[in-house]
Amino acid sequence: MNRPRRVLYVVVCGAGPASEVGRLVELAQQREWTVQLIATFAAVTHFLDVPALEQQTGRPVRTTYRPAGDPAKVPDADAVIVAPATYNTINKWASGAADTYPLSVMAELTGLGLPIAVLPFVNQALAANRIFSRSVEELRAAGVTVLLGPDAFEPHPPRSGGAKVATFPWELAVDAVS
Repeated sequence: MNRPRRVLYVVVCGAGPASEVGRLVELAQQREWTVQLIATFAAVTHFLDVPALEQQTGRPVRTTYRPAGDPAKVPDADAVIVAPATYNTINKWASGAADTYPLSVMAELTGLGLPIAVLPFVNQALAANRIFSRSVEELRAAGVTVLLGPDAFEPHPPRSGGAKVATFPWELAVDAVS
């Protein structure tokens, strides 16, 4: 008997590693996840090869709510990865903002208590901001695994993020929800 595959939502934000999110999709698929990509406007506009990702996942990349009457509902999630997670997205999510489709999905799924892993991509100056620290604390208090710090994502010096794209630790996020 074939059991249904687990569904992993991957929320992709507009940061350098987003252009390599296909690597995360591949890692998740190797662990028998069905991957549903949900992307911020900045990710779709500046970083993602949407047709290639749709071919890789076999599913449309979602950026907005489906129109009324559209039967193309996304499957229910079993777990969520937010990666690369930006300073803006982390702060808005932790504050309760739900003014975009990705933020609404994240807010709702946090409330359901699903396994959620966040793999930030921020520089040292942004990470040192007290607002960001409070946001990380808020998300952790809500049960979200924030992969920031030793043995996780280490913020880079400002204006050096491009050199970190190739070594972005996608596998940590997949491990955290598996």
